[in-house]
Amino acid sequence: MEKMIYDEKLYQDAVSLLQNLIRTPSFSKEEVQTAQLLADFLQQRGVEVHRKGNNVWAYNKYYDATKPTILLNSHHDTVKPNPAYTRDPFSPDIEGDKLYGLGSNDAGASGVSLLATFLHYYDRPDLKYNLCVAITAEEENSGSGGLESIIPDLGPLEFAIVGEPALMQSVTRRPGRDLRVYVLFGQIV
Repeated sequence: MEKMIYDEKLYQDAVSLLQNLIRTPSFSKEEVQTAQLLADFLQQRGVEVHRKGNNVWAYNKYYDATKPTILLNSHHDTVKPNPAYTRDPFSPDIEGDKLYGLGSNDAGASGVSLLATFLHYYDRPDLKYNLCVAITAEEENSGSGGLESIIPDLGPLEFAIVGEPALMQSVTRRPGRDLRVYVLFGQIV
């Protein structure tokens, strides 16, 4: 794929979505409202959305079963705010070039960035790969209703790009799995 060109509208839409996600409590196993926000965001842009539980996923417009598929994945659930929080965890405040709020880093920013990338390429008929974006639930508590529950529904995947900020380290494989996983902004253990 060629270098992605900056798109101000796509950027603003992503920031707005992230702010809406922060405003909406989404503790693990309680992500119904944020799952609906994500589904609505994609549907408003003409994307056919799939949903199972609180997992939301979609494929590029010109999906071709003969091409390999890249999974773009992050999660939209959060942990409960730490009592030592000094800010309102549900207020998506922007100060300078930083957006604050519960879930903004783990993993809202990754999720909306992957959604923006997906939308940038969504209606391209000339892609060498299919794209499947999946923003999933229950990652923070390793619940059984998250990514693991929809892998069979996604179809064959060549590899995955996962947005997860843990430890700010990058890995290229999930131990014990055949699927190659490239993690942005962190690692999967």
